[in-house]
Amino acid sequence: MATSVKMDEETKSELEELQAEIRLKTGQQVTQQELLARLVDQAVASKADLIDSFRDEFTPLDADERAAFNDGKISSGKPLDEEDIDEELYG
Repeated sequence: MATSVKMDEETKSELEELQAEIRLKTGQQVTQQELLARLVDQAVASKADLIDSFRDEFTPLDADERAAFNDGKISSGKPLDEEDIDEELYG
């Protein structure tokens, strides 16, 4: 059962370009329905990336927020180098 999906002209054009490029590079004719199904399958396989793409752009912390974050840090007083980190991680 097919359902129509409304999209703007730019999106429709990009879909047609993808469809043409697939045909050119693989020699296979794919329908827009097959292409959309594949795109949805790939998006479902990497949901986190898709969800993140809808998040607002990164907003850096202001000085007060950075200070509050850093106030929560503690120091062991022991200098740390790469070998120490490697030892902890890879033992």
